[in-house]
Amino acid sequence: MSAGPAVATATAITGRTAVFALLADPVEHVGSPPLFNAHLSQNGLDGVLVPLQVPADALATVVAALRRMGNLRGFLVTIPHKQAILPLLDRLTPQAERAGAVNVVRRMPDGSLIGGQLDGEAFVAALLQAGETVSGSRVFIAGAGGVACGIGSALAGHGAAAITIFNRSQPRAQHLIERLRHGFPACDVRMGGPNPAGHDIVVNATNLGQRPADALPLDVHGLDGTIIAAEVVIEPADTAFLRAAMARGCRVQRGAAMVRAQLPLLLAFMAPRS
Repeated sequence: MSAGPAVATATAITGRTAVFALLADPVEHVGSPPLFNAHLSQNGLDGVLVPLQVPADALATVVAALRRMGNLRGFLVTIPHKQAILPLLDRLTPQAERAGAVNVVRRMPDGSLIGGQLDGEAFVAALLQAGETVSGSRVFIAGAGGVACGIGSALAGHGAAAITIFNRSQPRAQHLIERLRHGFPACDVRMGGPNPAGHDIVVNATNLGQRPADALPLDVHGLDGTIIAAEVVIEPADTAFLRAAMARGCRVQRGAAMVRAQLPLLLAFMAPRS
């Protein structure tokens, strides 16, 4: 991620420091820890976020251990765990229930775990802060994983008129479509092919773009200057998808915009002020 010069500056970690974690696999590409730690530092908060590489077959073991850590306030959840973690938690927020995916977990003093979903709300917040319109928009989402679930749910909740889901696995896409149709019957949700022509907002909600050799997540020939192209990949800042979108005159939203909009929401969820 090229998210700017902000770097974690935890200089005095003590036994009183609030600990937060991030669960991912792989972990070397995650871009949120520097931003989260810089946010803590800039706001004078005694805390630190530590990224943890957790393979899928170890997720249950790690979550059980995190329950026992008394100075852990909570943890972030990203690829590939946003849906797999659901049965390991004690409760879900309504947003997480609707999305069927979790990206943040609060650890309660008794060790119980509450799962939340803030990806989508932060994604929408970043769009609105940039002056974009969500209500009545036609949205194309590439991907059907946890982040796509959160973003699709939030966009539908904010009044998107139609959402098209494109995913390499059609059964997974159909599962997301049915979930969105059930939760938001006023939104026209359907499956589509790789060409996003005719939409107002086009979202890459996959991890394609993290590596130079990655394929494009969709057919960029369908992009034009009327579209806002939005990315969830944080590093690099300008993925191949965004570069192609800018070359075709699209307005763009980089992945870091969603993270920055989400930072105060994540912290408030994991460590609410009394």
